[in-house]
Amino acid sequence: MTAIELVRVYDARRGNPAHASVEAALTGPEHPSVFLVDRLWPRGVAKADLPHDVWLKEAGPSTELRRWFGHDPERFAEFAERYRGELEENREQAAPLLEAAARGEVMLLFSAKDEEHNQAVVLRGWIEDRR
Repeated sequence: MTAIELVRVYDARRGNPAHASVEAALTGPEHPSVFLVDRLWPRGVAKADLPHDVWLKEAGPSTELRRWFGHDPERFAEFAERYRGELEENREQAAPLLEAAARGEVMLLFSAKDEEHNQAVVLRGWIEDRR
């Protein structure tokens, strides 16, 4: 099974010491396809400083769902269920992710502080369930 790596945007940003490990992955012989999966562009990050192939803002959770969730871990289970429903209803928005995962490694970039309760975690599970 192809790996889907989740990386916080701020760790992937050029100039951050953590960027070295991301850069190593991106310059390797079988580097992953890199997708930013936030609906909004991350605060304080210049587009030139973020290595990504595609910004799939439409594959992120709807504005209404994102606002309702508010990154509250107690709402995560319901958020995940509702977000999966949105992904099913709008599969064409996530099609590039499914296609990339079928071809090889994928890296999903996200900006949430909580690395366990965010849309990238849900999205990875959704992609893996479809392989």
